Amino acid sequence: MNAPSSLQKTALFSAHEKLGARLVEFGGWTMPVQYTGIVEEHKAVRETAGVFDISHMGEFFVSGDNALAFLNGLLTNDVAKLAVGQGQYTLMLNEEGGVIDDLIIYRLHETEFFLVVNASKIEEDHAWIKKNLPAGVSFSDKSDAFSAIALQGPKALEIARKFLGASWPEPKRNEVTTASWNCQPILTARTGYTGEDGLELFFANEIAEKVFLELLEAGKPLGLKPCGLGARDTLRLEACYPLNGNDLSAQRTPLAAGLGTFVSLTKEAIFPGKEILQRQKNEGVKESLVAFRLTDKGPPPRPHYPIYCGPDLVGEVTSGAPSPTLGGGIGMAYVSSVLAKPGTVLHLEVRGARVPVEVIKKPFYKRAS
Repeated sequence: MNAPSSLQKTALFSAHEKLGARLVEFGGWTMPVQYTGIVEEHKAVRETAGVFDISHMGEFFVSGDNALAFLNGLLTNDVAKLAVGQGQYTLMLNEEGGVIDDLIIYRLHETEFFLVVNASKIEEDHAWIKKNLPAGVSFSDKSDAFSAIALQGPKALEIARKFLGASWPEPKRNEVTTASWNCQPILTARTGYTGEDGLELFFANEIAEKVFLELLEAGKPLGLKPCGLGARDTLRLEACYPLNGNDLSAQRTPLAAGLGTFVSLTKEAIFPGKEILQRQKNEGVKESLVAFRLTDKGPPPRPHYPIYCGPDLVGEVTSGAPSPTLGGGIGMAYVSSVLAKPGTVLHLEVRGARVPVEVIKKPFYKRAS
């Protein structure tokens, strides 16, 4: 299919067309939603390996003698805990404690950091960082120069070793290293958004198609498949990873989203919204992001479907989909914290009918360690 001219295309657009991907609009980009089918691609990631185009995401670099202090006063997690070569999940908040973006930060060198941000938030994140940027700290937005892919699944590391060669410095979980591939640098980060082990690879646009197609060829004997946004969504939902714009928003705090692990209220640095989050922790959150599953067969939940407790409207679905792994409808929703206990039965309104759903402990799926 031909993409409307107003939409942005990644450097892998031609490769997606060659591979017969079904392309759709996503956040202003033309992206593959599927190649051979969402369920087939989902199962490939759970059983062997899949590779996703994530080139629409943003890549920022922050450096300077005061970079650590600046980032620790901007983000919720404790950046000071990162050794060189390590990364962590963190959040960028507004002054009210609401989520601007959730992101991954890596410490490349003592005074240089690499941030991977959501595609729909690149401009907003850029503006927020520039607004708060102090003297002595350099900020560079390289989003237009980088492409990226996510290689995920039980066979992902084996495929990466074959593709990158014996000299590749293999990262441990939440670490980042630099590989040399055909004399070109590739940042390899042991992170992901699927609930499986794997890597995210970042490299120059100029080599993007060659990297993508040759990786697919190298991984074909091990069951590697190209995967689209459809499988990426069902995989991350099974792992209960939040989607910014759905499960996270500027109107809700990370504590309400159940992300308190990634908020350091004990570090000295004062990030935007810290005082509000401290008060919320002391008083308790009034609503919580819960995971739920349909207890009977029926249409899968979708965002904005209402949730009831008896006659009372108590929440709204933020993410929902059929689960290929579990074989039923699953979702996440904000409800009153008194209703957030696993085992609580609520009712979801689907096409005018109310069906029972059960709140469960997150996540729906966790890979064997």
